[in-house]
This record gives sequence, C-alpha cells and structure tokens, in this order.
Amino acid sequence: MSKSDHLSAYAEGWTHGDADKIVSSLAESYVLDDPNHGQVGKGGMAEFLEGMKGVVSELRGGREESTFLNLTEVVTDDSGDLLTCWCWWEVPGTPIAGAGLIKVGDDGVRSERLTYYTKLPE
Repeated sequence: MSKSDHLSAYAEGWTHGDADKIVSSLAESYVLDDPNHGQVGKGGMAEFLEGMKGVVSELRGGREESTFLNLTEVVTDDSGDLLTCWCWWEVPGTPIAGAGLIKVGDDGVRSERLTYYTKLPE
C-alpha cells in the first residue's frame, strides 16, 4: 500500500469507529499521543478506541450518529520521506473536537499527535 492508502484506511477507520481498519493501517512503531490518555501503541489501539466509544456513547445520551468521527480541513504534504497530514476532527453529537498531526511512512501510519479544542477555565 502507498502512504496515501495507509492514511485513507486510517481516516476511514476513525470515521466509522472501526478498530480493525485503524490497526491494519498502522506501522509497528505507531504511537498515538493523546494529552488526556497518554501514549498508545499499535497493540493498545483497539482498547483505546473502545474506551473512547464508551465516553462518546455517554455524551450522546445513547443516540446513534451516522459517523463516529468527522474529519475536515485535511491538508497533506508528501514532499519528504514521510507523508504529513494535518486535520480537524470532531465527534458528532458531542463537544469533543480538535486537531491532529499524522505522520505516515511506507510501512503505515507511524504517529498521530492529538490536540483538543476546549475553553480554558476562568
């Protein structure tokens, strides 16, 4: 698969909340850096996603949405050894939103660094 194919599979997995799709797009060295959860490797991704789904379900009050997560404002740069992707993401039906910085190599998605969009305490 190409770097773009890995990124597309990763995005599709997040859009549908599909852990198998996400994990299949990851490089062995993958690390998700989530400021609320810490670092998650490839082996912990399915468990991380299940935990996130629980939080999302509570916030949605049991309502179902057609997508798990929406990705917009996607910008990519494939000028070096790695494909770099910046994106805006939000979980429909919840206040959860933020930005991501994703790095993809020939072997799959290598990392994602998340940020959360939130109001600071007063």
